[in-house]
Amino acid sequence: MGGKWLKFGGFAVAAMLLAAVCGFAQPPDGDTPALMLHLPGYDKGVQNAGYATGPQALKHYLGKRSELDLIDFAGGTEAVTAPYPAGKLLIVEYSTPQAAEDADAKFQGVVTGRSDVLYRRIGNYAAIVFDVKDAAAANALLDQVHYEKNVQWLGDAPARPGRGVSVPQMANVLFSSVLWLVGCGVLALVGGGLAGWLYWRRIKQRRAAMAAFTDGGGITRLNLDGFTPDTLPDRLLGE
Repeated sequence: MGGKWLKFGGFAVAAMLLAAVCGFAQPPDGDTPALMLHLPGYDKGVQNAGYATGPQALKHYLGKRSELDLIDFAGGTEAVTAPYPAGKLLIVEYSTPQAAEDADAKFQGVVTGRSDVLYRRIGNYAAIVFDVKDAAAANALLDQVHYEKNVQWLGDAPARPGRGVSVPQMANVLFSSVLWLVGCGVLALVGGGLAGWLYWRRIKQRRAAMAAFTDGGGITRLNLDGFTPDTLPDRLLGE
């Protein structure tokens, strides 16, 4: 009895190692991989859906296709596939945008001009429909693929940043600034004009109070204009 269990255990270990090498991934505790949930209609029961983390597993589901050789599973790349009436859908998720961009350039070079394969990059996903017979139906299938990420903080989430300044708020600030500048300019002009008028009035009053005005600086001058008062007799020398 113990020998049978030992043989069974050895076979199970070998099967697990073979699955790991080929890329057949079994989720822990029977949990469904998040990428599987992004298959269109998965919640309604998609038949023959497959999940792979290696090239051999992917070829097991889709057969030998040259497009599959372009997929680099290094760095945690995952893939899911399922058959649909519009064709066989493959979704490859790359762990970084840089890896997705590199793969996008490769796929674009292979599928351009072909009618049996339809490709689209969706976020970090490379979505491909093989065996396309109706391009409209294949595009509608790709429209149902959505790239979604759920970010969870290990601790307290940081405070949500405040919203930026809206266009109406910016317009109000600009309008207020213009009004303030115009108001200050008008106030400066009115204040300067009033101060100048008061100063001119004071000078005029002082000039009106003067008995005589001369620009000679108090020196003796001829009374040609008739404004200089006559010389006082008591200031003359006697005979």
